[in-house]
Amino acid sequence: MRTVIGITGASGVAFTLDFLNRLPGEKYLVLTQWGRELLRHEAGLAEKDLKPLATRVFADSDLSAPISSGSTAFDAMVVLPCSAGTLNKVACGIADTLLTRAALVALKERRRLVLCLRETPLSTQTLRNAAQLSADGALVMPLMPPYYQRPLTMEDVVKGFSLRLLQALGHPVPDQWKAGQMEAPE
Repeated sequence: MRTVIGITGASGVAFTLDFLNRLPGEKYLVLTQWGRELLRHEAGLAEKDLKPLATRVFADSDLSAPISSGSTAFDAMVVLPCSAGTLNKVACGIADTLLTRAALVALKERRRLVLCLRETPLSTQTLRNAAQLSADGALVMPLMPPYYQRPLTMEDVVKGFSLRLLQALGHPVPDQWKAGQMEAPE
């Protein structure tokens, strides 16, 4: 499976890092300017630190990147974390960056698009735009902990969300996790 992962400046890069470590297949990363800042601020990492986790890393300003075209096949795109600003741009069809262009390619080509919104509270406009994106075929999956898994640590919360996201993309998850236990194998 070939997955595009967009990283915006919304808080929650721990979720991104865990997901990247668990996601099988080819991974194409797009980091926004604020995504780079988030990576540095929340994890003490730089773009170069993500290169071992990815097939390729693209700058958000690189509108000539292959993933900006519908003729370049990818199976899914996940924006994690997704800022409200990014969600709103995609909903309005604004393709001024590689991340927003690739998201619109995913929509027009009917590929899986998952926006892991990380912002609170949400404005009425963002809620309307999220509903429109859902109607257009995107999955709006806010960064909400799966409490029914009874997480005991922050690591459990992050792992639980990553497993739920993998499940949403069609990847197998451990049976123990599906049954509501946190003892999923690493």
